[in-house]
Amino acid sequence: MPTHTRIRMFNTKATYPNQSLDNDLCQAVRAGNTVYVRGQVGTDFEGRLVGLGDPAAQANQAMKNVKQLLEEAGSDLSHIVKTTTYITDPRFREPVYREVGQWLKGVFPISTGLVVAGLAQPEWLMEIDVIAVIPEEEGAA
Repeated sequence: MPTHTRIRMFNTKATYPNQSLDNDLCQAVRAGNTVYVRGQVGTDFEGRLVGLGDPAAQANQAMKNVKQLLEEAGSDLSHIVKTTTYITDPRFREPVYREVGQWLKGVFPISTGLVVAGLAQPEWLMEIDVIAVIPEEEGAA
């Protein structure tokens, strides 16, 4: 019996046709009451980039993806406990964090932020991954 659920499984051959990769991955994993969400970027689930050259627009799309994946796993944004945000230029910090902050108002997760030399595709300006929980039902022992 599996101890976890894989959400939105895919193979990198389809996701990264410009690279010779053949890895089986998924967008999120629910393990017990914890949800791990793969790094999300400004690309929708149909593979279309949103916000070419616009880090805030990419952050908005990434958070839309995070919201949808958490809901598919049985959680939601209010149950995020940790975020890790990657940006490719320190000047993107304010627009990206401002956008993410709007999605997480009142949540108070712990957060790590990194400036990196690049992401998997050159047009990606930011990426965010999250860890969330699925709260136990009230009255459950």
